[in-house]
Amino acid sequence: MIKWITKLFSSTPKEENAEDNMKKYLIVGLGNIGAEYVNTRHNIGFKVLDFLAKKEGLSFETVKLGSMAEYKFKGRTFFLLKPNTYMNLSGKAVKYWMDKENIPLENILVITDDLNLSFGTIRIKPKGSDGGHNGLKNINLVLNTQNYTRYRFGISDQFKKGQQVDYVLGEWNAEEEAKLQERLEVSAEIIRTFGTAGLENTMTTFNGK
Repeated sequence: MIKWITKLFSSTPKEENAEDNMKKYLIVGLGNIGAEYVNTRHNIGFKVLDFLAKKEGLSFETVKLGSMAEYKFKGRTFFLLKPNTYMNLSGKAVKYWMDKENIPLENILVITDDLNLSFGTIRIKPKGSDGGHNGLKNINLVLNTQNYTRYRFGISDQFKKGQQVDYVLGEWNAEEEAKLQERLEVSAEIIRTFGTAGLENTMTTFNGK
């Protein structure tokens, strides 16, 4: 009887830790650091996290391999991470904070731009290829898996041949700027829903909206 009680109590902290870890989420916004990139299409991941942080009165702090704000909502903790490794080495920051905070793979959401979707189109997927995106390519390489959730934000492909880099690293035009606020509001809600209602409900509610 005494042995059974000892075993019961000794296992409780591990069970609690596992439960706590399931309530933690790593939300990664992909982008490039530097003032020249702030309002560019390629930095939509940073822009979404900046919007949510400002809306909720949060501040980003410089941490290892990035900037981070901690957002608590309905019993969940969201670590909003903006890697400072530049886009092509994003995986290093993702892996470091995933391991440090013991965040399970299914609780990671990566926000990125997508040329193959019209402006503002939402595509949330539980896995997939990098689609030619260097940030996702590096994350896939470092994590050694494609099985993590990504939120692709459409930036369209309205550029002439040979001008892809200039377009992606260019700033939003006036028409896009006018529509961006509403898209950022939706993006903030996607993050909350991902943590509170789960991936399937998030995809059902927001994909194609």
